[in-house]
Amino acid sequence: MIHKQGRYSSYLRPMAYLIDLAIILLFALQFQFQLVDYFNYVIYISIGWLLLSIKSNFYEIYRFTKAIRIVSLTLLQALLFGLIVFAFFGIFSELSRPYTRILLYITKVFSFILIAKLSIFYLLKKYRTALGGNYRTTVIIGKNSKTRILKEFFTKNHEYGYQCKKIFSLSTSNEVQLEDCFEYILQNNIDEIYCSVAELDNEQVNQLIDFADNNLKVLKFLPDNKDIYTKQLKLEYYGYLPILSLRNIPIEDPLNQFIKRAFDILLSLFVIVFLLSWLTPILAIFIKLESKGPVFFRQKRNGLDYKEFYCYKYRSMRVNKKADLEQATKNDKRITKVGKFIRKTSMDELPQFINVLLGDMSVVGPRPHMVSHTHMYAERIDKFMVRHFIKPGITGLAQTSGFRGEVETDFDIISRVKYDIFYLENWSLLLDVKIIFQTVYNALKGEDKAY
Repeated sequence: MIHKQGRYSSYLRPMAYLIDLAIILLFALQFQFQLVDYFNYVIYISIGWLLLSIKSNFYEIYRFTKAIRIVSLTLLQALLFGLIVFAFFGIFSELSRPYTRILLYITKVFSFILIAKLSIFYLLKKYRTALGGNYRTTVIIGKNSKTRILKEFFTKNHEYGYQCKKIFSLSTSNEVQLEDCFEYILQNNIDEIYCSVAELDNEQVNQLIDFADNNLKVLKFLPDNKDIYTKQLKLEYYGYLPILSLRNIPIEDPLNQFIKRAFDILLSLFVIVFLLSWLTPILAIFIKLESKGPVFFRQKRNGLDYKEFYCYKYRSMRVNKKADLEQATKNDKRITKVGKFIRKTSMDELPQFINVLLGDMSVVGPRPHMVSHTHMYAERIDKFMVRHFIKPGITGLAQTSGFRGEVETDFDIISRVKYDIFYLENWSLLLDVKIIFQTVYNALKGEDKAY
């Protein structure tokens, strides 16, 4: 019988589940249930929490997971758990409690859960760094630039708990050397095998897979130089046939769509009711006094699936025939004095919350371009059209990363596309919140390209 080596960390996940459930049930005592009612709550919540955690991958936390991922998962879990709790009080209406009390309960629970998860996460990092515990022994098969980078990563980042014992080169006598690798792995109780795809042929890959399966070793592959392997591929099965999709777009998940849309509606309603309701009449007076024309500027933009929609802004220029053809430039004579101020503070973009409420835009996403420019960039810039897999946004990752306003060179638009694709492939609600705060901060600070 072959046993897995260095796998005691597998106990951390069930332990974390028990800690979280204990926090949930302990704080539930504040509802002062009768014993039978509390027992029903325990059964309901325990089953609900388990099913919810499996669906949301709440406990899929690994030594290489980033702290921001833990926070993001916790926020998502809190939202879904809230629905379960409110459903319980809806089913058992005789146990009804004030919604403020329920919200306070959920806030307390997830504050403690987040503290517990982050504490365990950082204590384990400290344990690996200071004491050398909770580690995994590894070998790397293949010697090239990527495997050298991986070896360097293992050496410099002790908090991840990887100890690389050896690198094997398969440049000559491949079959004999592969057998030598297997012998070394077994003799030294190696936990994980990292292999460069570029170094092996199909027969050797199958040998490695068979060896890892038969000896309970974790096998991981480093992509070769083909660009397709560096993308976030999505694996699906058509029957028993595995199919790789070119990219995984988190927002396409129905649950994520619901979360993002709900967030957009709530934030846009808040801005429209509490900001635009009084700001619009004030700005309208100044805009009208300085130049003739409408208060709002309406322009066609390309949105989701390349469909056209009218994007709304406060008018910041004098009415001119080139508004739909030319971007604003530095010291643009078309811009009014009021327009200069509202563009500098990004206030001209605020009416786009109406677009968000209507469903044409999202609060965060790739910034839409005027139709004439979209057609031009689609022909000139590689992967520009990928941005239209999701709704455009009032602000976006590219804008908060320094690529907003006028496109002066191809580098500007290429960089903007790269950031937009990264956002599309790595979306999370926490990332949206981070981008919004960064946008507000940049607006208050002032930006060089805000003209």
